[in-house]
Amino acid sequence: MKDKEEIAYSAPALEKGLDILELLSRSENGLTQQEIAAQLDRKLGEIYRMLNCLVERNYVANVGNTYTITSKLFQLSHFHPPTYRLLTEALPIMEGLSRQISFPCDLRVYNNGSLTVIASIQPPNGLGFMTRVGSEIEVAPSASGLVLLAFQDSIIKEIRIKESLPNKSEAEIVAFRNSLKEVVEKGFASIKSKQFAGLHAISFPILDMNGNAVAAITVPMLARIDGTNQFTEQQVEEVLRESVSNLSSKIAKV
Repeated sequence: MKDKEEIAYSAPALEKGLDILELLSRSENGLTQQEIAAQLDRKLGEIYRMLNCLVERNYVANVGNTYTITSKLFQLSHFHPPTYRLLTEALPIMEGLSRQISFPCDLRVYNNGSLTVIASIQPPNGLGFMTRVGSEIEVAPSASGLVLLAFQDSIIKEIRIKESLPNKSEAEIVAFRNSLKEVVEKGFASIKSKQFAGLHAISFPILDMNGNAVAAITVPMLARIDGTNQFTEQQVEEVLRESVSNLSSKIAKV
């Protein structure tokens, strides 16, 4: 039985709405009312009323007999002042960066044990390894994950390590900590992908006035085999370092 404090602060209607949103956000395809009710162990009447409200407020779309989540939550997150300012300052710099190096680039932030891509720029030729905006990426295998954990104060760093590597062995965690130390020494991460052949990722942190990473710009490089000239890893590092330094100086201003 719940204690008095839990009962006093419970919000059943809100919990039902959040349950539906979280369920739909994990579903690649739309779900019917019956499927939603079954997966949430709720009555159809409860689900029906809540779905109508969510559809009316445009958080959920009703397509035929199925319901899917809309992009409204994602759009709202971009109006959050720090995120909006970050995007406003970052996008022009990222456009120039991608145009100069002829590789895509993306902007990622830390989000409760994973990374979220909040902006992605394709070079003018439209070629390269593109990461979709809204994608959720694991922390441990990624260059951006390394910089977003490496450049934090000790308390935040420990919290993020626990959130990001919950099922890793002690040996894997030790290896990850050593990688973080190397990233701090270099000032950025430059690693071969452990998921895609021929892909190399370079990521620099965007730092606030306290030297903590608020986001990371990542350039995924794919080597061409047709003889076309490309920027080298060292050249990309130099241009990316300058771009991120410029962006960090803007972000650090009060």
